[in-house]
Amino acid sequence: MSAKPKASETKVPVLKGQEAEQKVLEYIKRMNRPFGAVDVSANLKGAVPKTATQKILVALAEKGELVQKTYGKTTFFVANQANLEDMPAEKLASLEAECKAIEEDSKVLAAEVRTASAAELAKLKATPTDAGLAVSLDEADAAAARLRERLKPLRSGTPLVTAGELAQLDADWTKWRTEWVRRKKIFTNFWQLATDALPPQEATELAEDLGIEFDTPEHGAVESGPLCSPGTVLGKRRR
Repeated sequence: MSAKPKASETKVPVLKGQEAEQKVLEYIKRMNRPFGAVDVSANLKGAVPKTATQKILVALAEKGELVQKTYGKTTFFVANQANLEDMPAEKLASLEAECKAIEEDSKVLAAEVRTASAAELAKLKATPTDAGLAVSLDEADAAAARLRERLKPLRSGTPLVTAGELAQLDADWTKWRTEWVRRKKIFTNFWQLATDALPPQEATELAEDLGIEFDTPEHGAVESGPLCSPGTVLGKRRR
């Protein structure tokens, strides 16, 4: 199967006469560096043929628009620097200021890029690896399995505390609360005898020196609550 023919490239119109000369001169001045006829013709995309370009360059050199230099067998042409317009001091200062502003903007942008790169790098480093995620998932699965195992008795209705254990807790509560009440009464009587002759401030200082801790409002709330009311054991009224 034959290959499809390539689409024809857009042809650049060929210039002649004054138009060709002006085109070559504009290009040489704009680039402001040495060129040979072949390079100029190629860079102009064939708008001026090679032979015509050579003749135009020589003619422009004879007019003083260009400077012609020959190195070996190759001839180069460059814009006559004496004909180039001098840049006013004001424009030069303006360009320098613009260049400095662009440099400052470039520094700011470079700093922003570095900051963004550092933040992105830190984010990537903080992101767990696949291996780390696998370990975390395994640990989470194991923890969930342990919790499900602990919930099995509740879901099946199995009592977590037997009647005997509850009775023992009631007995222990009654025993040790009675002992606490007895000891508190002894301490209260003794403390009243020891501090009866002391001013309140000195009694307070003495308690602080001895490291005595009195009941807090929270203790009082428990004592006056249903847990410690007569006939109640561990918050449940005896039947």
